[in-house]
Amino acid sequence: MIKLFVGLGNPGSEYEATRHNAGFWWVDALARDLKVNFAPERSYHGFAARATVHGQPVWLLEPQTFMNLSGKSVAALARFFKIAPEEILVVHDELDVVPGQAKLKFGGSHAGHNGLRDIHAQLGTGDYWRLRLGIGHPGVKSEVVNWVLKKPLKEQREAIDDAVARTLHAVPALLAGEMEKATLLIHTSKPPRPKPPRREPGDDGTPAAT
Repeated sequence: MIKLFVGLGNPGSEYEATRHNAGFWWVDALARDLKVNFAPERSYHGFAARATVHGQPVWLLEPQTFMNLSGKSVAALARFFKIAPEEILVVHDELDVVPGQAKLKFGGSHAGHNGLRDIHAQLGTGDYWRLRLGIGHPGVKSEVVNWVLKKPLKEQREAIDDAVARTLHAVPALLAGEMEKATLLIHTSKPPRPKPPRREPGDDGTPAAT
C-alpha cells in the first residue's frame, strides 16, 4: 500500500501556479478529500499532513526545499517513519504527457526531472511509484525551463485540474495496495468530451459562416 504521497513543486507564491507545481496541486486536492491540513515540519524540510485511513497512518508531503533538493525532504520523512520506497507515490509534472492525461508507473529513470533525480539519490533507488501529470512540451528543448516555470494557459490548467480530479478516484486502490486496479483506473479515465454547441430554436445545426 502507499503510505506516503509526495507532491513536487517549488515553494513561494511566485511559483504557485506554474506548471512545475502540478504535484502540489494534486496533493493539495488529496488533503481536501481526506480533510487534513498541511503544517510546516522542519524535521522533514516541508509541509506535511497525516491522515488515518482504515486505522493506518498515511502521510502527505510537499517538500519546501525547491525542486532540485526534493529528495532531502522525502528521505527524511520516509526514514523516520520506516516507509519503504515501494510505499511512496511521487506526483510530478510530466513534459512527455499532454495536459489532461496522467500515467502511473513504478521505478525507472528520472528522465532528467530534477525532483526525481534528487529523490533517486537520497533514497538510493528509483524503485518508488510515480504519478505523472501531463503538462505538455514546448516543442523545443531549449524552452523547457521557461515552460515549466510559467503558468499554463487557461484551457491547459483546466485540463490538468480535470486529470487531478479523475486520478484521485484511484486513491482507495493505492491505499489498499491494489496497484493494478489503480493503474487501470488512471490509464482508462478519459478527459470529458466537450459539450456540443447549444442549438437555438429553428437551428438546423449547420455552423454559420464566419
